[in-house]
Amino acid sequence: MDKYVCTVCGYIYDPELGDPDSGVEPGTKWEDVPDDYECPICGAGKDDFEKES
Repeated sequence: MDKYVCTVCGYIYDPELGDPDSGVEPGTKWEDVPDDYECPICGAGKDDFEKES
């Protein structure tokens, strides 16, 4: 599964780990993360993430 990087602060969303503190269970693909998801570090929106190359 692809990882996604916050373009504001560099936080990496790893689907294998999810983001349980934000209610995103491990194994959740980026496409299935809620549209109102915010970066747990800086609060940037889902639109501010890019696929890690």
